[in-house]
Amino acid sequence: MSGRNLRSALVAAGAARTAYGLLRVRPPSGAATWTRTNHRGGTVTLLEGPAVTIGGIAGALATGASQRDRLAAALAAAGAAAFGGYDDLAGDRRSTGFRGHLGALSHGELTTGAVKLAGIGATGLAAALVADGGTGRLRMADRLINAALVAGSANLVNLFDLRPGRAIKATALAGGLLAAASGGADAISAPVAAATALLPEDLGERAMLGDAGANALGALLGMAAATTLGRRDRLAALSVIVGLTAASEFVSFSRVIERTGPLRWLDMLGRRPAGQATPAPAEPAADGHGAAGEQPGAHGDGTMRLARVQ
Repeated sequence: MSGRNLRSALVAAGAARTAYGLLRVRPPSGAATWTRTNHRGGTVTLLEGPAVTIGGIAGALATGASQRDRLAAALAAAGAAAFGGYDDLAGDRRSTGFRGHLGALSHGELTTGAVKLAGIGATGLAAALVADGGTGRLRMADRLINAALVAGSANLVNLFDLRPGRAIKATALAGGLLAAASGGADAISAPVAAATALLPEDLGERAMLGDAGANALGALLGMAAATTLGRRDRLAALSVIVGLTAASEFVSFSRVIERTGPLRWLDMLGRRPAGQATPAPAEPAADGHGAAGEQPGAHGDGTMRLARVQ
């Protein structure tokens, strides 16, 4: 790893951990706003998402890439996190997946998930134009490919955020493949380091990425692919993204992973065994709403249903 890569990784990891600690002490709008119930019924906080986004952006700005590419990465991550966070906090979860959101639109209902998909697509295009510099150096086809990589990667990483640590492991694996394909790790050091820094919280079932964090990590990976790969490799990566996204509409990734030995082993690596109780997360300092404040639609214990959308 080069000195610039190491600097980017250290900045990303440090910023992510610092942001998470500060957010836990003073969660915006109160702790209950960010509290959810995970797959086994334990309570977790969504504050990992904003924290990993802050770390990823800080690390991306510290890379040795051009100013345009650094700004494009920051824009892609910030936009994906903003629209993902909107869906985390305002989503009703009645419609999921592309089919669900398109079906709702056909009946005149605009879902928060549809707003998120459109918003991430728009910010992905904006980021692709920023990276291009607006000089006409790339053809319009290249710009559209890059925008699709950003938006598609943001959505795909979110599809893996259904079990503790899974989306972070997917981010690390994708980052490794991207580094091997591009011949360098500069562009992927920030998202991988930011995510890895918060992996203990995710595996320990104290926190989760949510749409905000997963979308931001995916957007950073997509922008890394857009700025480091040739057109043929970008098209190959986009084909994989589209194929997996389409498959998710009909096949459960969790079931495939559970039925495939090596994938199940990797998925369970570092996780709490099934049936073991989830420890209660440490109580953050009381704020204006109180740590036990309840949100509309929350359960009696002040938690809300899991906010992970496919």
